[in-house]
Amino acid sequence: MPSITRLACAAISCLLLAGPAWAADGLSPQERKISAAVDAGYENDIAMLARLVEQNSGTYNLAGVEAIARMLKPEFEALGFRVQWKPMTQTKRAGHLVATHAGSGKGKRILLIGHLDTVFEADSPFKGFKREGERAIGPGVGDDKGGDMVILAALRAMQAAGTLRDADIEVVLTGDEEDVGSPLDIARADLIAAGKRADVALDFENLSQQDGRDIGSIARRSSNIWTLTVSGKSGHSSGIFSESQGDGAIFELARIIAAFRSELPEPNLTFNVGLIGGGQEAAFDASKSRVSASGKDNIIPPVAVARGDFRTLSVEQTKRVREKMQAIVARHLPKTDATIEIEEHYPPMAPTAGNRALLAKLNDVNRDLGLPAMAELDPLKRGAGDISFVAADTDGLIGMGVSGSGSHAPGETADLDSIKRQAKRAAILMHRLAQTPR
Repeated sequence: MPSITRLACAAISCLLLAGPAWAADGLSPQERKISAAVDAGYENDIAMLARLVEQNSGTYNLAGVEAIARMLKPEFEALGFRVQWKPMTQTKRAGHLVATHAGSGKGKRILLIGHLDTVFEADSPFKGFKREGERAIGPGVGDDKGGDMVILAALRAMQAAGTLRDADIEVVLTGDEEDVGSPLDIARADLIAAGKRADVALDFENLSQQDGRDIGSIARRSSNIWTLTVSGKSGHSSGIFSESQGDGAIFELARIIAAFRSELPEPNLTFNVGLIGGGQEAAFDASKSRVSASGKDNIIPPVAVARGDFRTLSVEQTKRVREKMQAIVARHLPKTDATIEIEEHYPPMAPTAGNRALLAKLNDVNRDLGLPAMAELDPLKRGAGDISFVAADTDGLIGMGVSGSGSHAPGETADLDSIKRQAKRAAILMHRLAQTPR
């Protein structure tokens, strides 16, 4: 059977011979061809999206994640990309798909970022793809299989218009975005290396919207996990707060958390206590997602534990908050001790001048397409993501994927017509960047 790509190209060729579906005054002839090609490939793109959604690819369904990669590999190869599957056995994850297109070597080098996995594991009751007019429902339909389809739709349109030939583009689709494997330096080595080669990075997770308007996103916050372990001197409860017995582990834990609440707040920072326990015994399970505790009401608790996160907008803010937390923990109550471990899961992506300039270029595209300008999204409204791993090395934009609702929840939806809008934006922006000297 012919591939989706060949069917799409046949449809595109017919449409291009008949002329563009529409033309905006600000577009060049090639860009009008890009726009027409996106429209022509729309139904074929939805058909492929359905196939992707029908295949479960929860992060821990390693075979399912790899199956999505196998479905996408020939689509990129048909566009002239060299495609590699990078197994991640060391991190206990499936792997990453990396596709590279060698252009003229003269224009900006572009990195496209998406992911293959979803939060819905193989045993999830939320399954299948359902279309209701211009809305689709299914696991990962927006996050991030819809985004992956925007990437393909944009690249196919560039090929049909003859603008892909000179573009230097690298695509990295990670297989563990929803739960990054460990060790992190191995899990994100390929993405970080791609970021160092790139001049621009475009992240194809969900498009942000406010009051029905598309919003640009130039920043996202970090994700840092903290684990607090507190010890105290045990004994009969009648001796609590005495010089010999001290305050016990739970009061020390409560002091620390209360101090976090009163001393840490600052703009763009959030912090949370997600799990807590204490008593004669208290411990996390291997995944650190459950805590077991036991004790008696008349015994001073010798141990208490807590775990949570904090999110920051810059490397400097992460360092400052870390140091504040460590200082708070060090101020022990009598006869107690405490330690805090802080793990960085995702670095921050700060709102830089380079990112703003890139959003301005995207708004030039919006103007020429006859679309409204996109304002900046408040970074507090955007979670952590893979583009943050390359933010220190290249300018970037977030939210180049589809719009929709209910990500990470049963009933997740995607607005299918946003595929066209987003693919046109991405393809024209990439065409212009590819013509901009390094």
